[in-house]
Order: sequence, then structure tokens, then C-alpha cells
Amino acid sequence: MERAAGRPVTPQQVPLAVYCGDTHHWTVTAWAVDGQPIDLTGATGKAEIRARSGGTVLADIDCAVTLPNTIELLLPADRSATLPGGRFGWDLQLMFGDDTVRTIVAGQVTVTADITDSVPA
Repeated sequence: MERAAGRPVTPQQVPLAVYCGDTHHWTVTAWAVDGQPIDLTGATGKAEIRARSGGTVLADIDCAVTLPNTIELLLPADRSATLPGGRFGWDLQLMFGDDTVRTIVAGQVTVTADITDSVPA
């Protein structure tokens, strides 16, 4: 685990804005505290949107690792369309081949309900 001044590094806060029914792409680049790229060889990613920690998963975000240190995130239109308007949380965990798990980014998700193709309440 990366440490800064003897303390574990907390995930970087990255807020996401989601418009219901749209496709969303984000790119995360993983850097160590010393400014060097984190080697993602053999790593996989997992990201979710939830109302709160331990709550029901509202949407899975697809993760694709591109070497040496990039993670491409995708929230397809069909998944964003199912999200209710409001504020939620998300994070991105990386799982490495040695069973290390590291959450590198987390934050608030603000979901805006769409107008076109919306369903009456």
C-alpha cells in the first residue's frame, strides 16, 4: 500500500456528473505518491455507484485496464437510464495479482434526470 508520511493514502476524491440515459466515459490514470506510474500489469478494476456504503448497487461501471497505468471507465446509456435523480457515492477498486486491493478514487455522483425519453412518474 502506498504511504505518505507514514499514513495510508486515502482515495483521491473525484466527483462524477451523470445525465440519465446518456453514455458516460471517464479515464483514470494511476500514479504513486512519488509521482511514478503505478504498474497495473495483471490488475483488474471494479467500480460501482451506490446510495451509501453497504447499500444496494445502483449501477456497475465497466473498467478496462490499459497498460501501463490507465483505467477506462464506461457507464452505458442503458445503465445510466435506470439511475434515479439525486446524489450517491462511487469508488474504483483495483485488484492486483498478489491479492492486494487498493481503492484509488472515490466520490460523489450527481445524477440528473433526463427529459427526452423520460417515463412519467
